[in-house]
Amino acid sequence: MAKYRERNDRDVVTREQLHATAIDGIDHNDDGGPIIVKIGGGAAINLDGIVADLTELATPCVIVAGANAVRNEMAERLGTPTRTLTSVSGYTSVFSDTQAIDLILMSYAGLRNRRLVELCQQHGVNAIGLTGLDGRVVEGTRNKGIRVHEGGKTLIKRDHSGRPRRANTALLRLLLDHGYTPVLTIPILDEHGHAINTENDDMVAVLQRGLGATRIIQLIEAPGFLNDREDPASLVPHLTRAELTQRERESEGRMRRKLLSLTRLLEAGATDVTLSDGRVEHPIRDALNGKGTRVG
Repeated sequence: MAKYRERNDRDVVTREQLHATAIDGIDHNDDGGPIIVKIGGGAAINLDGIVADLTELATPCVIVAGANAVRNEMAERLGTPTRTLTSVSGYTSVFSDTQAIDLILMSYAGLRNRRLVELCQQHGVNAIGLTGLDGRVVEGTRNKGIRVHEGGKTLIKRDHSGRPRRANTALLRLLLDHGYTPVLTIPILDEHGHAINTENDDMVAVLQRGLGATRIIQLIEAPGFLNDREDPASLVPHLTRAELTQRERESEGRMRRKLLSLTRLLEAGATDVTLSDGRVEHPIRDALNGKGTRVG
């Protein structure tokens, strides 16, 4: 693997030097694969703390960034509120018409991605911002339709959303090998070259398979998985695969989709998946030191 370079105002630090100076608890993957860090899109996420921890990582990293709070605020300003659909099977997703895709391009691909890359550069992390469209980094297939109950009837709702199927791992490895930290956001590209919305959790799964990453960190607006979402003390420190399946059956809406995505990560080969608090002073450090919920 080529030297992992991280640029700051005065010098270039090699990957070997980073290993020597990494902080306690920020370790590298033994198999040489990158760490994938999924940053939740809530307003309370501590981006400064996350990026500060990135500067001390000894391992190349791929970032997948959410921006739902930015999107919702922008939608309110524009008078185009976000619409959601709940399928007949109980999974909730954003209804992504053409207007919603434009909003994603402004909020995710634009404001969140650009500002996060700017923050990384300010801390000496040589980040490069991408969407799934750029270089076909993430490609997928558009949904044929979402079955919903509406007005006493079962309807098929068609929109610009879909599932990621593959990642341009050659491009991502090229960037990682030359010291860049990819910062990825939706939208992704469908089979006809159109921008579509997708779940960040599904994008992480595709990246994990393509890059062979075994360590996944998901930073959220909670201490981890909670038995009672209103009680931070109800943290579940560990979830087995069997428990994930059982809890998915018992859940609904966004939580049901989240649990399904975690199951898919384990099925794809991830061995170290952590849900941890993205609001704390050192989100990545805490996750790597065992705080939060370990899945698997």
